[in-house]
Amino acid sequence: MTSQAFSLGIVGAGQFSGHFAKLFQAHPLISEVWVTDTIPERAEALVAREHLAGTLVDFDAMLASNLDAVAIFTQRWTHGPLVVQALRAGKHVYSAVPMAISEDEIAAIIDAVRETGLTYMMGETSYYNPATVYARKRAAEGAFGRIFYAEGDYVHDMDLGFYAAYQFSGGAEWKRTASYPPMLYPTHSVGGVLGAIGGRAVSVSCIGVRDDRGDGVFDREVSMFDNDFSNATALFELAGGGSMRINEFRRVGYPSHLRESRFRYFGTEASFEQLVETAVWQDKQGFSDVTELLETKPSMSPDDPSLADVDPALRDAFISGLARVHDAERLPVELRGQPTGHEGSHHFLVDDFAVAVANRTLPPVNAWEAARYTLPGIVAHQSALRGGERLAIRDFGDAPVAADAPDGQVLAR
Repeated sequence: MTSQAFSLGIVGAGQFSGHFAKLFQAHPLISEVWVTDTIPERAEALVAREHLAGTLVDFDAMLASNLDAVAIFTQRWTHGPLVVQALRAGKHVYSAVPMAISEDEIAAIIDAVRETGLTYMMGETSYYNPATVYARKRAAEGAFGRIFYAEGDYVHDMDLGFYAAYQFSGGAEWKRTASYPPMLYPTHSVGGVLGAIGGRAVSVSCIGVRDDRGDGVFDREVSMFDNDFSNATALFELAGGGSMRINEFRRVGYPSHLRESRFRYFGTEASFEQLVETAVWQDKQGFSDVTELLETKPSMSPDDPSLADVDPALRDAFISGLARVHDAERLPVELRGQPTGHEGSHHFLVDDFAVAVANRTLPPVNAWEAARYTLPGIVAHQSALRGGERLAIRDFGDAPVAADAPDGQVLAR
């Protein structure tokens, strides 16, 4: 199959997108990179720093341009409508997480992908978390036996960088948005479980913990989301039997600057557990310390100028590089020397999207897979609001493939 290089526009020039801009610019399948932001100075600064093609005045101008694709790095509750608008305008879409914040928004994205035949990918970092990669390999080997229970935790305390991040993106009204419900940002935890073992959640019961800090964050009278949950725990039933427990914590005594997401998987023959700096494979005979396979090294200095707007408590996540368990050989040589972040995931996410668009193949976290990482949290939040009532979770099915695709991965269009 002949790969076709394409052009890309970045929507949002905040703390996160700049690090992806460098990788998009370096990828051999991406011909040029443009940027737009509601604060023009940020877009101009990013273009200058990374030597990108230029800026566009706004999102509408980007959609009216000849660019082939867009990468959306806007505030987390805005993604759904922007993605649909871009797809309907004929653009392939890379979206930061989450996919959307309602079932209707997810349905609209899937409808747009199906009807346009364009590529959609959600950039879920936990899909390439070393623990997820390791568990995915062991599951494929059958080493777990039947996996009947798994846990995913996104444990990121507000005190460790989140106040500064919301202030940077939210301006004077940042407290209204810092109250974002934890379970509406579930993909770093759910994605690390389902990204390893596959399948889907079919029902959930969730308990929310109301915040008592009293600092105006997670205050329902202030919150644009009418939310006062700062922590939430959900128990999901999985298709085919088994269960998954998910924690989303924003007030927690945990070193989230060292590890934001952690996972555990239990099977009938073996299990795997990850803590802050330790990872252990276990079976009925004993255990093996596999920490060295999953350990990442910094890919750049925490004092790099590109991190100037990132709170020091968040910088470890932005610079953490590849682990031994990662397959670096699959990456283009142009990316291998570039800094990466979030435990080595950035390189792989950019390459997944570039290859999918250029070759017209499905990325691993396509729209249907993204729905399975996102919708469970949306329904879990509804459950928490209803006192833990067990609720069913809709399934949008599997991604369609072309009948003549030998690898089962080419889109129907």
